[in-house]
Amino acid sequence: MNACLLIPHYNHGQQLAPVLERLAAMALPCVVVDDGSSAEELAAVETLAAHHAWVTLVRRPANGGKGAAVKTGILWARRQGFSHAVQVDADGQHDLDDLPQLLSLSKRQPDAVVTGIPRYDESVPRHRYLARYLTHVWVWVETLSLELKDTMCGFRVYPVAAVANVIEQQRVGDRMDFDPEILVRLFWQGTPIIQQPTSVIYPEQGRSHFRALEDNWLISCMHTRLVFGMLWRLPSLLFRKRRRKHWSKASERGAMWGLKTLLWLYRHGGRWLCRAVLPFIIGYFFLTGREARQASQAYLTRVNAARESQGLPSIGNGGWTSYRHFLNFGQAALTKLDAWSGKLNVGPAQFPNRQLMIDLFERGQGAMILTAHFGNIEIFRAAAESEFRKRINVLALTRHAAKFNAILAELNPRSQVELLQVDELGPETAILLQERVAAGELVIIAGDRTSATNFGRVHYADFLGQPAAFSIGPYVLASVLDCPLYLMLGLPGDPTPQLHFEKLADPLCGPRKTRNQRIGECVDHYARKLEQQVIRNPLHWFNFYDFWLRDDGQLVDKE
Repeated sequence: MNACLLIPHYNHGQQLAPVLERLAAMALPCVVVDDGSSAEELAAVETLAAHHAWVTLVRRPANGGKGAAVKTGILWARRQGFSHAVQVDADGQHDLDDLPQLLSLSKRQPDAVVTGIPRYDESVPRHRYLARYLTHVWVWVETLSLELKDTMCGFRVYPVAAVANVIEQQRVGDRMDFDPEILVRLFWQGTPIIQQPTSVIYPEQGRSHFRALEDNWLISCMHTRLVFGMLWRLPSLLFRKRRRKHWSKASERGAMWGLKTLLWLYRHGGRWLCRAVLPFIIGYFFLTGREARQASQAYLTRVNAARESQGLPSIGNGGWTSYRHFLNFGQAALTKLDAWSGKLNVGPAQFPNRQLMIDLFERGQGAMILTAHFGNIEIFRAAAESEFRKRINVLALTRHAAKFNAILAELNPRSQVELLQVDELGPETAILLQERVAAGELVIIAGDRTSATNFGRVHYADFLGQPAAFSIGPYVLASVLDCPLYLMLGLPGDPTPQLHFEKLADPLCGPRKTRNQRIGECVDHYARKLEQQVIRNPLHWFNFYDFWLRDDGQLVDKE
């Protein structure tokens, strides 16, 4: 990402000086586009540009409007080879402390526009605050969507190529109509738009260049054009992809129905009947689960590319391979029933780090164990129960924990496994688990699922060639519990399964700055270990959704 700052300027020399002083810390090149300022104001801006070596002044011959200045700056940025341009107003309205966050969001999704959603204080003129809602309503009509919350805030990070393409090929307003129109047109063409709350103030000595009559007329004409443009694009807008379902919503489709059916067969016919019927049950989910099927095939495409880069053969990504992927998930569920009922034979399992596990158990020390939706760790649960009678608390970010516990009690009343439903890894969860860890119990949680309720509590780590969101919740919880963190993955094997077990970190407590760095390093290590095993055993990783989708409320539906 190669970004520059872009400041449209018209007779704001006095207000521009403190803005540049604050932006200097960002260490980014800056272009100030003067839009025909008066001779006195232009001289002031020239002095500022000469004082700051990182500032380039581009002069327009006559005043054309804010939109014209931004267009000039975007085309200049493209000629200079910048990939992104950060639009900042010259009058000091924007909270520049939010700029690093906007840049971070843009870096995570370079093809997106990142735009501010204003949070106003008492300085905002009441009539201007209310007038914005008229534009909001028109934008919702023009996009047939409520996704764009505010299109008039000029604090944005633009992908230069996408915006330059629009302004060169389409008619976009040159004055105050530019900001809302460019967002609507980018929305029409499918450019992702990320919206970030930011504070906006109206300085007491501020000077507004909004012309009540002329600019309101131009904005009215703009909305008229956009409404007709919407009608032309009506079919594509109606069938436009909406926010994707979060895994916590997508994975609930028939999950309990399938498990209860498998449980009934297991009780009445044993394992052999389940194995006989399982392909048909899985076939039903495969044929009716279009999104899960598509996610499986997209994942297989990624993992094949990773395998080929390591000299491993492709396993294919067609319907039959995807069905085998689903079928392995069903067979893993059957193994869970064996473990929960106390019938799983752990004798042939391989434990390369068995002594590390034994030492943990014999010390009676509580710990958090990070796992994944990969292979099957039921070998560990069975061994922990049968050999050490170790109580295990499994944190479940689903709404079915109570039902799973009922099934466990019915299968095996002596089971030492308890599923704890948690909506978010917050203070309540920490309090709940503090006593259990102190008593030497184990806490197990999967590290390859993000929060089912909140956004943003993630760390992006490279996974199969692209950054993916991994929740930081388990690591923060481990630091609060002041307990060691282990990594455990059940590795498939025929006929002998294995268990990968290693110490991931000592207690992650300590100063916030150091702790956050250590958490990021732990997440990266976890992602690397999981990636290694997924590449070797691609049909045994069971996340049937778009794992690489950004953890962002504009893209994902968690409601």
